[in-house]
Amino acid sequence: MGKSTLDGADMRILDALQRNGRLSNVDLAEQVGLSPSPCLRRVRDLEEDGYIQGYAAILDRRKLGFGVVAFVEVKIDQNAEGDLRFRRAVEAIPEVVSCFVMTGTMDYLLQVVVPDLDAYAEVSMGKLLQIPGVKDVRSSFVLDVVKHSTCLPLPKGR
Repeated sequence: MGKSTLDGADMRILDALQRNGRLSNVDLAEQVGLSPSPCLRRVRDLEEDGYIQGYAAILDRRKLGFGVVAFVEVKIDQNAEGDLRFRRAVEAIPEVVSCFVMTGTMDYLLQVVVPDLDAYAEVSMGKLLQIPGVKDVRSSFVLDVVKHSTCLPLPKGR
């Protein structure tokens, strides 16, 4: 493919696959209005061009014993070495499921998933605050989820 813009069929394929990555090629082709062979070719092109980065199962965190979700704002000393050290340390903490570089008063926003508050205390005090260069950590805990989607809001009607 190698093209910079996607056509309507490509967008329909992406939309269908982000909603159900287990669709067979025949079912996908039927949903997006293509025959199976060109549909499969397009999917492979979308994968090769990096539009599709992978396929995953969405797990129920509570059924797996992860009852606490925290969003953690982290402020670090501003230097390249400290930044790199922080990034490497965070990558090694499995409880941190997302880490974003932010604008504003804090440098990073982390999403932390743990079984309970004791486990969160261990992550916060025993791991995050032990990273050299961390100046401030502020936590907010999720009480309820109103909306959570893994789907991007792709344009419709193309």
